[in-house]
Amino acid sequence: MMLRRRWLEWPVWALGLLLVWPVAAWAQPQGEGELTTSEPQGITPQQIIERFANKEKEFKLAREQYTYQQSITVQTVDGDTVTGEFRLVEDVVFDDKNRRVEKVLFAPQSTLVTIGMTREDMDDIEHRLPFVLTSDEIGEYDILYVGQQRQDELQTYVFDIAPKTIEKNKRYFQGRIWVDSQDFQIVKTQGKTVPDIGRGKRKNGDENLFPAFTTWREQIDGVYWFPTYTRADDILHFSSGDVHIREIVKYANYKRFGTKVRVTYGGEEIPRAESQPAPSPQPSPSQPAKP
Repeated sequence: MMLRRRWLEWPVWALGLLLVWPVAAWAQPQGEGELTTSEPQGITPQQIIERFANKEKEFKLAREQYTYQQSITVQTVDGDTVTGEFRLVEDVVFDDKNRRVEKVLFAPQSTLVTIGMTREDMDDIEHRLPFVLTSDEIGEYDILYVGQQRQDELQTYVFDIAPKTIEKNKRYFQGRIWVDSQDFQIVKTQGKTVPDIGRGKRKNGDENLFPAFTTWREQIDGVYWFPTYTRADDILHFSSGDVHIREIVKYANYKRFGTKVRVTYGGEEIPRAESQPAPSPQPSPSQPAKP
Protein backbone atom coordinates (compact mmCIF):
# COMPACT_ATOMS: atom_id res chain seq x y z
CA MET A 1 0.00 0.00 0.00
CA MET A 2 1.35 3.36 -0.94
CA LEU A 3 1.42 5.50 2.19
CA ARG A 4 1.24 9.16 1.25
CA ARG A 5 0.08 12.36 2.85
CA ARG A 6 -3.10 12.40 0.80
CA TRP A 7 -4.90 9.55 -0.93
CA LEU A 8 -3.25 6.16 -0.83
CA GLU A 9 -3.11 3.22 -3.14
CA TRP A 10 -3.96 -0.25 -2.00
CA PRO A 11 -1.75 -2.97 -0.52
CA VAL A 12 0.08 -5.64 -2.42
CA TRP A 13 -0.81 -9.29 -2.18
CA ALA A 14 0.26 -11.65 0.60
CA LEU A 15 1.78 -9.76 3.49
CA GLY A 16 2.63 -12.61 5.86
CA LEU A 17 0.19 -11.76 8.61
CA LEU A 18 0.75 -14.42 11.25
CA LEU A 19 2.30 -12.78 14.29
CA VAL A 20 3.65 -14.06 17.59
CA TRP A 21 4.97 -12.13 20.60
CA PRO A 22 7.82 -11.33 20.79
CA VAL A 23 8.34 -10.92 17.06
CA ALA A 24 11.42 -12.62 15.68
CA ALA A 25 11.09 -11.89 11.97
CA TRP A 26 8.76 -10.05 9.61
CA ALA A 27 8.09 -10.42 5.93
CA GLN A 28 9.05 -7.32 3.98
CA PRO A 29 6.33 -6.46 1.45
CA GLN A 30 6.86 -4.19 -1.52
CA GLY A 31 7.13 -0.53 -0.55
CA GLU A 32 8.81 -1.16 2.78
CA GLY A 33 12.37 -0.18 3.51
CA GLU A 34 14.77 -2.09 5.71
CA LEU A 35 13.97 -2.05 9.40
CA THR A 36 16.80 -0.30 11.23
CA THR A 37 17.28 -0.53 14.99
CA SER A 38 18.83 2.92 15.34
CA GLU A 39 17.58 5.17 18.10
CA PRO A 40 15.43 8.16 17.07
CA GLN A 41 17.22 11.51 16.78
CA GLY A 42 16.18 14.42 18.98
CA ILE A 43 13.41 12.50 20.71
CA THR A 44 13.21 9.47 22.98
CA PRO A 45 10.99 6.40 22.39
CA GLN A 46 8.98 7.33 25.48
CA GLN A 47 8.35 10.82 24.11
CA ILE A 48 7.20 9.29 20.81
CA ILE A 49 4.78 7.04 22.70
CA GLU A 50 3.37 9.98 24.65
CA ARG A 51 2.95 12.08 21.50
CA PHE A 52 1.24 9.44 19.39
CA ALA A 53 -0.99 8.37 22.31
CA ASN A 54 -2.25 11.94 22.65
CA LYS A 55 -2.81 12.18 18.90
CA GLU A 56 -4.64 8.84 18.95
CA LYS A 57 -7.04 10.18 21.56
CA GLU A 58 -7.81 13.13 19.29
CA PHE A 59 -8.19 10.75 16.35
CA LYS A 60 -10.62 8.53 18.27
CA LEU A 61 -12.84 11.47 19.21
CA ALA A 62 -12.70 12.87 15.67
CA ARG A 63 -13.64 9.59 13.97
CA GLU A 64 -16.77 9.45 16.11
CA GLN A 65 -17.90 12.59 14.24
CA TYR A 66 -17.54 11.06 10.78
CA THR A 67 -19.87 8.93 8.72
CA TYR A 68 -18.42 6.25 6.46
CA GLN A 69 -19.25 3.09 4.56
CA GLN A 70 -18.00 -0.25 5.82
CA SER A 71 -17.83 -3.35 3.65
CA ILE A 72 -16.93 -6.77 5.07
CA THR A 73 -16.02 -9.95 3.21
CA VAL A 74 -15.10 -13.13 5.09
CA GLN A 75 -14.30 -16.29 3.13
CA THR A 76 -13.22 -19.81 3.90
CA VAL A 77 -10.99 -21.27 1.20
CA ASP A 78 -9.56 -24.62 0.21
CA GLY A 79 -6.59 -23.98 -2.03
CA ASP A 80 -7.90 -21.50 -4.59
CA THR A 81 -11.54 -22.51 -4.08
CA VAL A 82 -13.88 -20.38 -1.98
CA THR A 83 -15.93 -22.77 0.16
CA GLY A 84 -18.07 -20.22 1.99
CA GLU A 85 -18.61 -16.49 2.23
CA PHE A 86 -20.09 -13.85 4.51
CA ARG A 87 -20.68 -10.35 3.13
CA LEU A 88 -22.02 -7.18 4.67
CA VAL A 89 -22.05 -3.58 3.40
CA GLU A 90 -23.39 -0.89 5.67
CA ASP A 91 -23.29 2.86 6.15
CA VAL A 92 -22.22 4.05 9.58
CA VAL A 93 -24.30 7.21 10.01
CA PHE A 94 -26.20 9.25 12.58
CA ASP A 95 -29.95 9.18 13.21
CA ASP A 96 -32.13 12.22 13.84
CA LYS A 97 -31.09 12.15 17.51
CA ASN A 98 -27.38 12.25 16.61
CA ARG A 99 -26.88 8.62 17.63
CA ARG A 100 -24.42 6.41 15.75
CA VAL A 101 -26.26 3.71 13.80
CA GLU A 102 -25.46 1.14 11.10
CA LYS A 103 -27.65 1.16 8.00
CA VAL A 104 -27.40 -2.16 6.16
CA LEU A 105 -27.09 -1.78 2.37
CA PHE A 106 -26.21 -5.33 1.30
CA ALA A 107 -26.37 -8.52 3.33
CA PRO A 108 -26.84 -11.72 1.31
CA GLN A 109 -27.34 -15.03 3.06
CA SER A 110 -24.06 -16.31 4.50
CA THR A 111 -22.71 -19.50 2.91
CA LEU A 112 -20.09 -20.13 5.61
CA VAL A 113 -20.25 -23.75 6.77
CA THR A 114 -17.18 -24.64 8.80
CA ILE A 115 -17.21 -21.41 10.84
CA GLY A 116 -19.78 -18.85 11.90
CA MET A 117 -19.60 -15.11 12.51
CA THR A 118 -19.96 -14.29 16.20
CA ARG A 119 -20.67 -11.18 18.23
CA GLU A 120 -16.95 -11.02 19.06
CA ASP A 121 -16.05 -11.16 15.36
CA MET A 122 -18.27 -8.16 14.60
CA ASP A 123 -17.02 -6.30 17.67
CA ASP A 124 -13.43 -6.82 16.48
CA ILE A 125 -14.28 -5.43 13.04
CA GLU A 126 -15.73 -2.29 14.58
CA HIS A 127 -13.30 -1.68 17.43
CA ARG A 128 -10.06 -3.64 17.15
CA LEU A 129 -9.22 -4.00 13.47
CA PRO A 130 -9.09 -0.17 13.29
CA PHE A 131 -6.89 -0.31 16.39
CA VAL A 132 -6.49 2.86 18.45
CA LEU A 133 -3.97 3.24 21.29
CA THR A 134 -4.76 6.39 23.24
CA SER A 135 -3.22 8.04 26.29
CA ASP A 136 -6.03 6.45 28.32
CA GLU A 137 -4.97 2.95 27.27
CA ILE A 138 -1.16 2.88 27.03
CA GLY A 139 -0.89 1.83 30.68
CA GLU A 140 -2.51 -1.48 29.75
CA TYR A 141 0.27 -2.40 27.31
CA ASP A 142 3.95 -3.22 27.23
CA ILE A 143 5.34 -1.09 24.39
CA LEU A 144 8.76 -1.91 22.93
CA TYR A 145 10.58 0.39 20.53
CA VAL A 146 11.85 -1.72 17.60
CA GLY A 147 13.40 0.81 15.25
CA GLN A 148 12.63 2.88 12.16
CA GLN A 149 11.31 1.84 8.77
CA ARG A 150 10.24 3.52 5.57
CA GLN A 151 6.67 2.77 4.51
CA ASP A 152 6.55 3.98 0.91
CA GLU A 153 6.76 7.78 1.22
CA LEU A 154 6.60 7.86 5.02
CA GLN A 155 9.35 7.46 7.58
CA THR A 156 7.96 5.63 10.60
CA TYR A 157 8.85 4.58 14.11
CA VAL A 158 8.08 0.92 14.79
CA PHE A 159 6.81 -0.49 18.09
CA ASP A 160 5.76 -3.95 19.26
CA ILE A 161 2.94 -3.99 21.80
CA ALA A 162 1.24 -6.59 23.96
CA PRO A 163 -1.18 -6.40 26.88
CA LYS A 164 0.47 -6.46 30.30
CA THR A 165 -2.31 -8.63 31.69
CA ILE A 166 -5.46 -10.21 30.28
CA GLU A 167 -8.49 -9.18 32.29
CA LYS A 168 -11.63 -11.30 32.26
CA ASN A 169 -14.15 -10.42 29.53
CA LYS A 170 -11.76 -7.92 27.97
CA ARG A 171 -9.89 -8.25 24.71
CA TYR A 172 -6.78 -6.55 23.40
CA PHE A 173 -4.56 -6.00 20.37
CA GLN A 174 -1.17 -7.70 20.23
CA GLY A 175 1.31 -7.03 17.45
CA ARG A 176 3.21 -4.24 15.73
CA ILE A 177 2.38 -0.61 14.94
CA TRP A 178 4.02 1.92 12.60
CA VAL A 179 3.91 5.58 13.71
CA ASP A 180 4.46 8.39 11.22
CA SER A 181 7.51 10.40 12.26
CA GLN A 182 5.91 13.69 11.17
CA ASP A 183 2.28 13.47 12.29
CA PHE A 184 2.89 11.07 15.21
CA GLN A 185 -0.16 9.01 14.30
CA ILE A 186 -0.41 5.28 13.72
CA VAL A 187 -0.48 4.60 9.97
CA LYS A 188 -0.36 0.79 10.00
CA THR A 189 -1.04 -2.05 12.43
CA GLN A 190 -0.25 -5.74 12.10
CA GLY A 191 -1.21 -8.38 14.64
CA LYS A 192 -4.31 -9.97 16.12
CA THR A 193 -6.83 -9.59 18.90
CA VAL A 194 -6.28 -11.63 22.04
CA PRO A 195 -7.23 -13.80 23.74
CA ASP A 196 -8.88 -16.43 21.59
CA ILE A 197 -12.03 -17.64 23.32
CA GLY A 198 -12.48 -21.25 24.33
CA ARG A 199 -16.26 -21.16 24.23
CA GLY A 200 -18.82 -19.05 22.39
CA LYS A 201 -18.20 -20.23 18.83
CA ARG A 202 -21.23 -21.54 17.01
CA LYS A 203 -19.24 -24.28 15.34
CA ASN A 204 -15.91 -26.07 15.66
CA GLY A 205 -16.38 -27.31 19.20
CA ASP A 206 -17.44 -23.99 20.71
CA GLU A 207 -14.05 -22.42 19.96
CA ASN A 208 -13.83 -18.78 18.94
CA LEU A 209 -10.55 -18.07 17.15
CA PHE A 210 -9.46 -14.88 15.42
CA PRO A 211 -7.15 -14.32 12.43
CA ALA A 212 -4.04 -12.18 12.30
CA PHE A 213 -4.60 -9.04 10.23
CA THR A 214 -3.02 -5.89 8.81
CA THR A 215 -4.79 -2.53 8.80
CA TRP A 216 -3.67 0.46 6.73
CA ARG A 217 -4.72 4.03 7.38
CA GLU A 218 -5.13 6.96 5.04
CA GLN A 219 -4.99 10.68 5.69
CA ILE A 220 -8.49 12.17 5.64
CA ASP A 221 -9.18 15.91 5.37
CA GLY A 222 -5.42 16.44 5.39
CA VAL A 223 -5.32 15.82 9.14
CA TYR A 224 -6.36 12.47 10.57
CA TRP A 225 -5.09 9.04 9.60
CA PHE A 226 -8.28 6.95 9.49
CA PRO A 227 -8.37 3.19 8.79
CA THR A 228 -9.36 2.42 5.21
CA TYR A 229 -8.35 -1.19 4.53
CA THR A 230 -7.89 -4.35 6.59
CA ARG A 231 -6.79 -7.71 5.26
CA ALA A 232 -6.42 -11.09 6.96
CA ASP A 233 -5.19 -14.32 5.38
CA ASP A 234 -4.68 -16.90 8.09
CA ILE A 235 -5.23 -20.53 9.09
CA LEU A 236 -7.25 -21.03 12.26
CA HIS A 237 -6.31 -24.17 14.17
CA PHE A 238 -9.54 -25.54 15.59
CA SER A 239 -9.50 -28.79 17.55
CA SER A 240 -11.68 -30.30 14.83
CA GLY A 241 -9.29 -29.24 12.06
CA ASP A 242 -7.67 -26.28 10.34
CA VAL A 243 -9.71 -23.62 8.52
CA HIS A 244 -8.12 -21.22 6.01
CA ILE A 245 -9.83 -17.84 6.26
CA ARG A 246 -9.55 -14.65 4.24
CA GLU A 247 -11.06 -11.40 5.40
CA ILE A 248 -11.22 -7.95 3.84
CA VAL A 249 -12.75 -4.90 5.50
CA LYS A 250 -12.91 -1.56 3.68
CA TYR A 251 -13.79 1.77 5.29
CA ALA A 252 -14.64 4.40 2.68
CA ASN A 253 -16.44 7.69 1.97
CA TYR A 254 -15.50 9.41 5.21
CA LYS A 255 -17.56 12.56 5.69
CA ARG A 256 -17.70 14.76 8.71
CA PHE A 257 -21.13 14.84 10.29
CA GLY A 258 -22.77 18.25 10.77
CA THR A 259 -22.62 18.19 14.56
CA LYS A 260 -21.93 21.05 16.91
CA VAL A 261 -19.11 19.08 18.54
CA ARG A 262 -15.71 20.70 17.98
CA VAL A 263 -13.11 18.54 16.27
CA THR A 264 -9.55 19.48 17.17
CA TYR A 265 -6.04 18.53 16.13
CA GLY A 266 -2.97 19.60 18.08
CA GLY A 267 -5.17 21.84 20.23
CA GLU A 268 -6.61 23.75 17.25
CA GLU A 269 -10.14 23.40 15.93
CA ILE A 270 -10.45 21.88 12.48
CA PRO A 271 -12.78 23.97 10.27
CA ARG A 272 -15.81 22.08 9.07
CA ALA A 273 -15.58 21.34 5.36
CA GLU A 274 -17.22 18.84 3.06
CA SER A 275 -14.98 15.79 2.92
CA GLN A 276 -14.27 14.16 -0.39
CA PRO A 277 -14.64 10.39 -0.61
CA ALA A 278 -11.53 8.38 -1.28
CA PRO A 279 -11.08 7.22 -4.87
CA SER A 280 -12.00 3.62 -5.61
CA PRO A 281 -8.96 1.35 -5.31
CA GLN A 282 -7.68 0.14 -8.66
CA PRO A 283 -5.06 -2.63 -8.54
CA SER A 284 -2.21 -2.13 -10.95
CA PRO A 285 -1.82 -4.64 -13.80
CA SER A 286 1.18 -6.16 -12.02
CA GLN A 287 -0.83 -6.98 -8.90
CA PRO A 288 -2.81 -10.22 -8.63
CA ALA A 289 -6.52 -9.72 -8.10
CA LYS A 290 -7.63 -9.86 -4.47
CA PRO A 291 -10.30 -12.40 -3.51
